[in-house]
Amino acid sequence: MTVATDFELTALDGTPLPLAAHAGKVLLVVNTASRCGFTAQYAGLERLWRQYAARGLVVIGCPCDQFGHQEPGEEAAIQAFCRLDYGVSFPMSAKLRVNGADAHPLWRWLQREKRGALGIAAIKWNFSKFLVGRDGRVIARYAPTARPESLEDDIRAALG
Repeated sequence: MTVATDFELTALDGTPLPLAAHAGKVLLVVNTASRCGFTAQYAGLERLWRQYAARGLVVIGCPCDQFGHQEPGEEAAIQAFCRLDYGVSFPMSAKLRVNGADAHPLWRWLQREKRGALGIAAIKWNFSKFLVGRDGRVIARYAPTARPESLEDDIRAALG
């Protein structure tokens, strides 16, 4: 059985970002973009990370440029934007694709594990979110419109 911690991302700085390093933790995996109407959600994601990291939550941002060319920058520009404008300190992957044949394997797996509205697997827009339990299995999928603070009850339940 495949679980989230079987996958590895590349961090924004080019170093490996193995999810196995977060085994036994609750993951909130989000596809992000710097020029999206939902970009302000970075602040809420950072708040969740700071509030619940000590209890075992890991927020992981995955920049993606597949929706309206809203993440056009290179990794260094993305990192600078996230840190300077939103104080992001949670782990961020290098830019990746979430849909299509060349989608990152983690994102293909997430979509298979938890379909969206109307049973559609594809990611519809930036800031789609997946909550993964301590066992590495997907608990829930949230639409881009779901504000990070609206996930708190589910996060607390997953943390136990």
